[in-house]
Amino acid sequence: MKKFFSYPVFLVLFLSFIGTIGLGAIVKYHYDGGKKYQFLQKPAMLFVEASFYIGKIISTGSLGLDKELKLTKHKNKKRFFQFIENNRNALLVSTHYDLSLGRSVVDIIDLKNFKIIHTYKHDISKMNDLITNKDLYPDINTNKPPDKFRYFDPLIYEDGSLISHDNNGPLFKIDICSNIKWINDKRKFHHMKNIDLNGNIWVGILMRPETKYVKKYSLENYQEDGIAKVNSNSEIVYSKSVVELLIENNILPKNFAYNSYQLLPTENHTHLNDIEPAFNDTEYWKKHDIFLSLRNLSAIVHYRPSTNKVINYITGPFAKQHDVDIISDKEISIFNNNQFYVDNEYSEVLTYDFETKKFKKLLNDQLQKENFKAQANGLSQILKDKSVLVEESVHGRIILFNKEGEKEWEYINKDKNGDVSLFSFSSVIEDELFIEKFRSQVKKKKCSN
Repeated sequence: MKKFFSYPVFLVLFLSFIGTIGLGAIVKYHYDGGKKYQFLQKPAMLFVEASFYIGKIISTGSLGLDKELKLTKHKNKKRFFQFIENNRNALLVSTHYDLSLGRSVVDIIDLKNFKIIHTYKHDISKMNDLITNKDLYPDINTNKPPDKFRYFDPLIYEDGSLISHDNNGPLFKIDICSNIKWINDKRKFHHMKNIDLNGNIWVGILMRPETKYVKKYSLENYQEDGIAKVNSNSEIVYSKSVVELLIENNILPKNFAYNSYQLLPTENHTHLNDIEPAFNDTEYWKKHDIFLSLRNLSAIVHYRPSTNKVINYITGPFAKQHDVDIISDKEISIFNNNQFYVDNEYSEVLTYDFETKKFKKLLNDQLQKENFKAQANGLSQILKDKSVLVEESVHGRIILFNKEGEKEWEYINKDKNGDVSLFSFSSVIEDELFIEKFRSQVKKKKCSN
């Protein structure tokens, strides 16, 4: 019988080991901003990125890496099932991809009967043609054609207009007939957005050009997150780099690039995914303060833009969280994706009390029973009556639990062919005056499209 561990095998293993160490050293040198040995850096980074995409092709079983895939986890369930009757005067903003249409849409659903009362579906090709910032969007028609575009966390207004963006796309406004009203292509906008006390929109952006700390370390592919405040005329009236504000508040070291480089250029160090503005003064925050959810740091940052001060830097029993909401004068909620190395099977909804400095889990048994896991996205919304909406975005499911913790209804993003696809940050509108005005706008609309 031949010995497996022969000299040729040993030589191959030894050279592979040396090669892996060498590749790691080159990649580290690249992200440390090294300028020498470009003839080694470029092929090394090409190899690393190619390995990543080959792995993605194998894991998805598809060459179309940007193609929306049919989801399977909830494919055998009904599109909508009501477990407990509740005549809610509320609207669900259902933000989802429709595989039968080959595009993203926003449905406004009446929660009294779960009927669609209005749909937003604007002309994406026309919007792309109106983009003038070719430096930031040189190939928008290739990267963001209609079948790849996704509405992200749309804001709905009383007059029926909608403001949204694709992830790392321009911010835009459409009217109730889905006609384009304005486009802001000065930045790339991403993730969730919220309206503040003065009607401004807080939203995440990519910093271009990069700020001084990123420039210093020559991180060519580093995705530097920023926060932006946009007024009603689509103008950015305030912006700030997240890395910069963390360094200036002594939370990150100034040599963060050396200590926290990422292996792949498709990631970033902070991964800002939500900005929640405060509407009133309390013992624990002031109006106009904001709360930032930084997924890759597994941290919630309580920040005061007026003074450039981080008031609280909150970490705890959560990892790769997504979505932070103010729920009382002393509490916030956090949607925890629970991406720890162990005990990470289910996503969680947490609350944090600033008075007691303690966390509490909501609906933990129910979410485990539902096998509810949103990986690295998703959201939760605590309604006025303490019911809780949760979105399992990556598996195309939304559940509403009533205030007793009972499952009130479940909604699967199924198209007319029964195929399931993604949600991309839905929400519930409960303001009764808003709902009345919106219904009125829907009834009297006269759309040619």
